[in-house]
Amino acid sequence: MPDRQLTIRATAMPTDLNPYGGVFGGWLMAQMALGAGSLASRVGQGKAVVVHATDFTFPGAMQVGDELSVYAEVIATGRTSMTIQVEGIGRERNGEAIVKVSEGTFKFVVIGDDGRPRAVKQTGEMV
Repeated sequence: MPDRQLTIRATAMPTDLNPYGGVFGGWLMAQMALGAGSLASRVGQGKAVVVHATDFTFPGAMQVGDELSVYAEVIATGRTSMTIQVEGIGRERNGEAIVKVSEGTFKFVVIGDDGRPRAVKQTGEMV
């Protein structure tokens, strides 16, 4: 992801663990959706809602106290939508070791004040 942006950071807490003591994949997916949504709203210059999520992988593991950094990149833009690739990088709590812990793709639709899809604003464009 060469043009990725850091969108959020979060620390895994005890309530974020699965029954086996590792960070729950659902928590990772939620953090990824928050990060992707932040980028979608910024790029779309308004309200953006997720309409599709796919291609999730969890190649690494996190433990309680580890820090998750969520990176996102717009990989495609349609008339009213954008597709965002997201990557989660875990950093151990007491050190600098990092590992990719999650990856996925989200599709967002930009919503106007009337609650209906609207055109994605391009840089410098007024819609």
